[in-house]
Amino acid sequence: MSAEQRDLTYRNPVLDADWSDPDVVRVGDDFYLTASSFGRAPGLPLLHSCDLVNWTLVGHALERLEPESEFTTPRHDCGVWAPSLRYHDDRFWIFWGDPDQGIFQVNAPEIRGPWTRPHLVKAGKGLIDPCPLWDDETGEAYLVHAWARSRSGVKNRLTGHRMHPHGTELLDEGKVIVDADRIPGWFTLEGPKLYRHDGWFWILAPAGGVETGWQGAFRAREFFGPYQEKVVLEQKDTDVNGPHQGGWVRTPSGEDWFLHFQQRGAYGRVVHLQPMRWGEDGWPVLGDAGAPVTEHRRPDLPAQPPAAPATDDDFPGGRHGRQWQWTANPRDGWTTQHSGDGLRLGCVRSADTHDLRKLPNVLTQRLPGMPCTVEVELRLDSEEPGARAGLAVLGDAYSWIGLQRGEDGAVHLVHRFAEAVAEQERDADRPRPAPEGRARLRIDIGAGARCRFSCDTGDGCRPSGQVFAATPWRWVGALLGLFALAPTGQGHAGAATFTRFRISAS
Repeated sequence: MSAEQRDLTYRNPVLDADWSDPDVVRVGDDFYLTASSFGRAPGLPLLHSCDLVNWTLVGHALERLEPESEFTTPRHDCGVWAPSLRYHDDRFWIFWGDPDQGIFQVNAPEIRGPWTRPHLVKAGKGLIDPCPLWDDETGEAYLVHAWARSRSGVKNRLTGHRMHPHGTELLDEGKVIVDADRIPGWFTLEGPKLYRHDGWFWILAPAGGVETGWQGAFRAREFFGPYQEKVVLEQKDTDVNGPHQGGWVRTPSGEDWFLHFQQRGAYGRVVHLQPMRWGEDGWPVLGDAGAPVTEHRRPDLPAQPPAAPATDDDFPGGRHGRQWQWTANPRDGWTTQHSGDGLRLGCVRSADTHDLRKLPNVLTQRLPGMPCTVEVELRLDSEEPGARAGLAVLGDAYSWIGLQRGEDGAVHLVHRFAEAVAEQERDADRPRPAPEGRARLRIDIGAGARCRFSCDTGDGCRPSGQVFAATPWRWVGALLGLFALAPTGQGHAGAATFTRFRISAS
């Protein structure tokens, strides 16, 4: 293939990291995408593109999770599930389900905000994956949502409501509009996206589970049904397992495209772009006759320079970039702003220093979906015995490498890990001296998210420990994390400074 031909095509995934449960909307010539953020803060990431292929992260719609008392400690698989992004009445709207609380909504005049505080539209357990629709033909508004069996005892069905046009309340008790228990072979129907097209109400919704499922389409002349169904995207003979759950968008020239995810283990849910057209029978046709494409002609949109959500960070003025999220709502004192570069993390005192999975003060970003090298420079400024700081790969199992102040006052390089079933971490290699209290930490991440740790404490880069296979959480891909900790006690425990965080393709 020539360079000119490559310039006319794109390859999937277009977002090669865990941008779970994507939804997309076009406003003018711009496309915007949001995704699940679960228990991390800030939540509801906001991405922008002009060509549906190159995306940048422009902010978050949810500064803190509410109620705050529920998110003072990590709840990695809870919080913000499967949001829907819409533009109506000159405002952006995002609806999402918190499986433990109900359906929330925020809105803003511009994608960068200011966004409203979360408003609870419908309270209840197990209410997930909501999507609104404002019908421009009739002035009516609707909302559809799915169910989480883990909280409600119900799943595999979609419930519909009439909604007040101002988007803050529902006008009825709701009715089951699709019961997939009545459809032979269908299970775990969820993630509905609601549209009007060609005189029909359309619900694009996945079923069959995140790793093995398919994308379905449903249509009805009336919102409350009855609905017809059809499978419109499935793995077939490709290597794209479980292709489903996403959103339909139309370009200014009238082309239709569908963005969805693929579950890839420790890498989480990466985002694919599929061509879409409407068949002679009136049903949507996704991908290559219903199979996901690996490479395809680019959308008919102005050419854009290559772009992707940022990963590198020099932490200017002590501030971290928008690609970073805390594992719970942040508190004062975790970071310190200053005049130079570098992230100063306070060594937060905790009784859980033995288990990073329990800590709210871990600053994280998504694990890249391709082989890469992660590096960061660390200086441990704390004089507190037991204070530590490092770079982690975090999931149901985790491993980290960093520096720790010993009882004798010396600083040591340490490398530790914890298996998924372990209640506390163990040494992954023997500690060794770090006489200057500095280190350059490195993780080489290869195929299958296999991680090899190494470190330079002034005598050259040396490998540490055995290979570590990153693992996801239940619904969340593995995360890269920076942290600083100290044992319980009194008074300020000092800080650690991180500089020159870099991720480079291998």
